[in-house]
Amino acid sequence: MKVEADSFSGARIYPGTGKLYARIDNRIFRFFNGKSESLFLQRKNPRKIGWTVLFRRMHKKGASEEAAKRRTRKTVKVQRAVVGASLDDIRKRQRPEARAQLRTESLAQRKQKKAASDEAKKAAKAKVQQQQNQQQKVSKVQTKGAAGKGR
Repeated sequence: MKVEADSFSGARIYPGTGKLYARIDNRIFRFFNGKSESLFLQRKNPRKIGWTVLFRRMHKKGASEEAAKRRTRKTVKVQRAVVGASLDDIRKRQRPEARAQLRTESLAQRKQKKAASDEAKKAAKAKVQQQQNQQQKVSKVQTKGAAGKGR
């Protein structure tokens, strides 16, 4: 089954439908219906008639399908050596066992730091409380009364 294209509108013409028009110069034109044939014979421009395929191509109608087909380039990851460390050293650090060991060590260091800072805070707080206990808490009323007795 051969599907032809309309000479004016660009529409598909299936077998058994449409008309053939042969000009004096032996050129053959195929038309889907009388509408496209009539417009062709009136020498109308298919690019200016809204329902034709040529108009839709010119005005980029239905071009979203073509845009979806375009492929985007995938980024390629490249591993490079860092100054002072070779690529092999970096890869060794990326092993799960090595990473787990580093993680546990760092957690232990953090815990020790926190415990030391907590002890320092407790010691400072105890020192402040001792100083406050050493100072006698004498109210103003008592001082006024004591001053009056000394006369």
